[in-house]
Amino acid sequence: MKDESKWQTRWPERISYGLSDAADNLVFQMMTTYLLFFYTDVYGLGAGAAAILFIVARVADVVESLIIGLMIDRTHSKYGKSRPFFLWYALPYAIFAILTFVTPDFSATGKLIWAYITYLGLGFLYTAVNSPITSILPTMTRNSRELTLLGVIRQFCGSSVQIIVAVFTLPLVALFGGGNQRQGFFWTIVVFSIISLILILNTFVHVRERFTDHEIAHQPLRKVVKMLRQNRPWIVISIVIFLFWLVTAIKNQTTIYYFKYTLHASGLVPLANSFTLSSLLGVLLIMRLTHHLSKKQTMQLGIIVELVGQLLLSGGVYLNLLPLLFAGILVNSVGNGIVVGLVSIMIADTVRYGMTMGIQAEGVLASTDDFGVNMGLGLGGLITAGLFDLAGYVPNHAQNAATLGMINLNYVWLPLVIYLLMLATLHFYNEEKMLLEING
Repeated sequence: MKDESKWQTRWPERISYGLSDAADNLVFQMMTTYLLFFYTDVYGLGAGAAAILFIVARVADVVESLIIGLMIDRTHSKYGKSRPFFLWYALPYAIFAILTFVTPDFSATGKLIWAYITYLGLGFLYTAVNSPITSILPTMTRNSRELTLLGVIRQFCGSSVQIIVAVFTLPLVALFGGGNQRQGFFWTIVVFSIISLILILNTFVHVRERFTDHEIAHQPLRKVVKMLRQNRPWIVISIVIFLFWLVTAIKNQTTIYYFKYTLHASGLVPLANSFTLSSLLGVLLIMRLTHHLSKKQTMQLGIIVELVGQLLLSGGVYLNLLPLLFAGILVNSVGNGIVVGLVSIMIADTVRYGMTMGIQAEGVLASTDDFGVNMGLGLGGLITAGLFDLAGYVPNHAQNAATLGMINLNYVWLPLVIYLLMLATLHFYNEEKMLLEING
């Protein structure tokens, strides 16, 4: 399949496509960064109960990712296969986001049941509005450079919002709550959810699916499964995505605990998170880097940059040097931007590779993104909350030595190991063979 010389999209569509990820991240980043803290220190759930909730939710989300992927591949609509999901699920997603941060005055059991209902519901609806962002990409254009541009725009918008949420959530909670964190978290998520709803609907209005081969677009599941087994690049990138979100969950959720209980300076969390602004530089570098390097080589470079940043952060932690720690966050975030910015682009390549085998299953193949997100976040939440619980974590009290040691394990050492695993896994991504088949 030859690349089209003419670019099919225009800037209103490109920006609207990118804003879909911004919309999802308004809620998603608040959930990944602050929900564990909200459950333990605001809502009053035990760390052990929160750990079990996270793993149950992520197991459910793994199944839901595959279900949504199959639903996309079996959708027959005048709007296409992926696009209608933005219309159907935007409002329910916004409603459940708000309900997740509602704090009814129930008994301990009632609170836990409420958390399960709202969090599990939010997980399903997040998948329903997020999977189509990845699955629709290879149908928007057949131009490889344009696919890369669209992926970069998407990640730039998504990363920008991640940074906005990371930096401004706690100040907004303080502003809206006036000292009442329950009220502050509620009104913050209300604002984020309304904006998210508007942006998702805007995406539905402006994006288009142009390239669907109807002869191979709705194949039986047995044929899709056979193609998946043969699609080695898809398997490799799926593992890398899982590892990326695993390390992201562990680091993001531990940050507030490190600053609150180790440094006794929780007010520095917004400042520390502000250094993740550098991830935007990583995203913007993708277009230039991929002009000289393959996508695989570019992602490998991004992981190496993440490793260097994590080593600097480690030095800042153990030498008790805040400037060095902040420098580590900054460098690490550049690498994060490169890696995560390439994810949807490389998945789009695996979709096109599947088409050379006679199967267009963008829904199932794209579900690996949310599959990896959900598995990574679930296991990351389980590791963080579970280790804290084993160490004897007590909310809003001075922590024992074991808990402080677990905080350092999560914030410093586990990320170093996971970055090395990502680098080793990506070695098996055979990009050259795949592109020969796509373009041959």
